[in-house]
Amino acid sequence: MNDVRRAKRDDIPRILELLVQVDMTHHRGRPDLFKGPATKYNAAQLEEILDDDATPVFVCEVEGKVAGHAFCVHKQIVGDSVLTDVKTLYIDDICVDEAYRGRGIGKALYRHVIDYAKSLNFYNVTLNVWSCNPGAIKFYEAMGLKPQKIGMEQIL
Repeated sequence: MNDVRRAKRDDIPRILELLVQVDMTHHRGRPDLFKGPATKYNAAQLEEILDDDATPVFVCEVEGKVAGHAFCVHKQIVGDSVLTDVKTLYIDDICVDEAYRGRGIGKALYRHVIDYAKSLNFYNVTLNVWSCNPGAIKFYEAMGLKPQKIGMEQIL
């Protein structure tokens, strides 16, 4: 059974370990852009994120150990001249520990995020995925996500 719950401050050391895994995945794919090993947030920043209802973090526990996380951000642009006022739940970061992959943890996290978003009447759930991470792209497509926009670059 994969238990998904809201993250607590006691989870911070484990979340930091998972954030290193995320960074290293990106570093291996794009060492020109991502330092490694590093974390996107430090412990103090994580405390602030966990305390803010507009930035919920969910974790999946397996046998008492955090095996994955999903960082979310409430977003809404209001009164824009072009865009509508839809309320979006943005997945800022999602990770399943490399040692726990293939056990349905990512699926459990993603479904929990969807249920959370539906319960608060969000219009959609969005995320960004790096093209250097084909496994993540395949996973998100399997979850039913479709491209909304595509970022492009030309390295000079």
